[in-house]
Amino acid sequence: MLIFALTLAAALQATPPGEEPVAPYPQSNANAGTVPFKGTAMLEAFHGRAGIDRVTDTLIARNVADPRISDIFKNQDLVRLRRTLSEHFCYILGGGCNYTGRGMKEAHKDMGLQVADLAAMIENLQAAMTKEGVPFFAQNRLLAKLAPMKRDVVER
Repeated sequence: MLIFALTLAAALQATPPGEEPVAPYPQSNANAGTVPFKGTAMLEAFHGRAGIDRVTDTLIARNVADPRISDIFKNQDLVRLRRTLSEHFCYILGGGCNYTGRGMKEAHKDMGLQVADLAAMIENLQAAMTKEGVPFFAQNRLLAKLAPMKRDVVER
C-alpha cells in the first residue's frame, strides 16, 4: 500500500511537457495563498479561462521585456511559470482550476525580490488586464486578493 501511495504521489507530480523537473512538494490549493471569489462574475470579467491565459501570457512577456525586472526572469522555467501563474489566477477567479504550484513564500525564496520589483510586476499585470479589457473594478478586486501575498514574496 505504501509503495502504491508513493507511486501515485510521484505520478501526480510528473513533469509536464516543456517544463524542467522540480523536487516534489505538497500540492494544495492552500498554496494559492487566498480563497477563490464566489460566483462567476470575476471569471466573466476576465473573459473566462481563455482571457486568463491571455492575461498571463501578456504579463510574462511584459515582465521578461521590462528592463527593471527582466533579470529576475533569466534562467527561470517560463513554461512552468506560465502554467502555475495561469492556474493561480484561474483558481482565485473561480475558474474551477486547481493550483499545483508552491506556496508564495517557497516559490519566491532566495529570489531577493524588493518592493520596487513587485511594483513593476503589478504595473505589468495592470497593463495585461487592461489589454484584455478587464474592467477596472475587477482588476482592483484581484489585486486586493494578491496584495497580502507581498509579505511572502518580498525579501528585502
